[in-house]
Amino acid sequence: MNLRFGAASDTGRVRSHNEDRFVADGELRFFAVVDGMGGHNSGELASVTITDAVTAFIRETAGDSDKTWPDGLDARLSILANRLRVAIRAANRTLAVRAQTNTALDGSGATLAAALFGNDDLAISHVGDCRAYLLRGGELLQITRDHSVVAEQMALGLIDAAAARTHPLRHVVTRAVSGQAGMPVDILELKVQPGDRLLLCSDGVHGVLTDPEIADLIGDSSRGLEQICAAAIERVNSRGGPDNATAVLVEAV
Repeated sequence: MNLRFGAASDTGRVRSHNEDRFVADGELRFFAVVDGMGGHNSGELASVTITDAVTAFIRETAGDSDKTWPDGLDARLSILANRLRVAIRAANRTLAVRAQTNTALDGSGATLAAALFGNDDLAISHVGDCRAYLLRGGELLQITRDHSVVAEQMALGLIDAAAARTHPLRHVVTRAVSGQAGMPVDILELKVQPGDRLLLCSDGVHGVLTDPEIADLIGDSSRGLEQICAAAIERVNSRGGPDNATAVLVEAV
């Protein structure tokens, strides 16, 4: 199955620099959004470190069954999903090692959402509050659940979606790629259908736009995928652009 894709990222109207990074690699069939966290420039450095490390592992294991992986395979997952899971864990270790000699990385980390496509299958992983949405047959489905304080409160029925959007702790994550040992990585596997559109985005996008707005934007067949990503960020910025905003949109054709 062939893929079309587009991406856009912007600093926003409040932040002084962009700590988001993205990958949109059609050859590797790998896509990701990484949102750096940390003071000064450490969040930006962390997002670059993690993005480069994850992508490097995906590249090194493409078509190489003899590659020595730093983690053992999970028998419950496909090779595709194992590649993605181990890539993120390897990036977590890379950050930990570099933080030992680079004080700029102390206390830094990143959230991420990533997707690795096979022929007609797809592995999706996330850590933190970057999200993945699937648009299929005109219906939008959020296929990741945020690792955040607010998401946990929603799961317990303590607050609803409307309250979550303005909650004072809405940006507090409970999991991040930060170099901590034993970091769990959520993995989901799907079969891909022609016409599927997958959106990966940072909280600078989904924290401002509602799900119906996201569905309308990514379901627009009159514009190219890159234009749709740019339009999403333009709409975010028209509402104050409170954070860095990044979107990657992939379509199966």
